[in-house]
Amino acid sequence: MYQVIASDLDGTLLDGDHTASAFTAQTLQTLQARGIPLIIATGRHYCDVRGIRAALGIRAHLITSNGARIHDPDNQLMYARNIAPAIVREMMQPEFSEGASVNLYLDEEWLIGAPNERLMDMHKDSGFTYRVDDLPKHSGEGVAKVLYIAEPAHLAKIEARLYERFGHGLYITYSLPDCLEIMAPTVSKGHALQVVLDSLQLPMAHCVAFGDGLNDLDMLGTAGHPFMMANANAKLVALLPEVPQIGLNTDAAVALKLRELFKFDQ
Repeated sequence: MYQVIASDLDGTLLDGDHTASAFTAQTLQTLQARGIPLIIATGRHYCDVRGIRAALGIRAHLITSNGARIHDPDNQLMYARNIAPAIVREMMQPEFSEGASVNLYLDEEWLIGAPNERLMDMHKDSGFTYRVDDLPKHSGEGVAKVLYIAEPAHLAKIEARLYERFGHGLYITYSLPDCLEIMAPTVSKGHALQVVLDSLQLPMAHCVAFGDGLNDLDMLGTAGHPFMMANANAKLVALLPEVPQIGLNTDAAVALKLRELFKFDQ
């Protein structure tokens, strides 16, 4: 039985240019009209996802910064967890930040150490943008997520240093092979999804979930009806071999699967 839907955005619900197709938006609007609760679960910033939700024309709970923030459909904050400020300050120093594009996600701001034009292409629907700041001097207060962007080989070195320095005092994951994301240790999409479902008084067993990245691991591992994209990270596929794969995000595979599950015409 399918009672609620949770979906990642990039590589999953959004198409190749990081925007939502009219077909996908119409599919979600139809499901919402049927009374099916919708949940967006992403590593993106809340302010960004709020704009994407508006572009989709739906009401949905928003799980953002990989679960460090949860907002209800009326934009009321339901849950927030920050990284310890002292740890953030340390992560901004050259030992960890050198050679990477470094980003901080706060409640209403996205800070970056230096301009990165590639990131602008990923935020067409929302119009949300970063502010360049002197991150090594940041107080570390109020940070939901730290994001390092670099070549995968370089990120692997940063990841190893983070584990060596902080052990399991952080939640470290990847949204894309070149995007290393760090949150507080109690944060994950799976935990956030449980918070939302508890508020809706719906069981995890009746949740349909879609994802493609390693940051979707907990969500897909706990949802009753998980689906993985054909373009999913190979490491995610290896970790969850029993999760069925659907089509590509560029072919609106999530919308097609939802129309199949909920039995309405394409």
